[in-house]
Amino acid sequence: MRGEASVRLGHLEAEVLEWLWDRDWVDVKTTHAEIGRARALSPNTLHSTLERLVRKGLAERERRGRAYVYRTSITRDAWVRESLLRSLEEIPGADPGLLLAGFVDFAERVDAAGLVELERLVRARRRARRGEGSEDES
Repeated sequence: MRGEASVRLGHLEAEVLEWLWDRDWVDVKTTHAEIGRARALSPNTLHSTLERLVRKGLAERERRGRAYVYRTSITRDAWVRESLLRSLEEIPGADPGLLLAGFVDFAERVDAAGLVELERLVRARRRARRGEGSEDES
């Protein structure tokens, strides 16, 4: 997904993607039964939504008999990370130092352990870049 033009999701695409993360392969009929009926959406609308997710690289499909089944092709964690990186890259004139300070502020607001977790992640990334394996370093 990196390097692609910015991937934007409509409201229904986001809802279907979120729903797919908690499932394995599903067909349009199942998707319609669990999402579409309550919202008065047609099976064709759900099919189009699933196909858009495939085109955007967020889902994959496989033919089973006469129908296709779908599942996500990206984990929830990978999607969140990629979305965050894209969002940051799109802020015009953003100073990297200001963005980093914003992450520190966010980590502090998360909870009392937020800054500790941020420090742990930074140490782990530095070790990984040096080629070391242990994450137990303080």
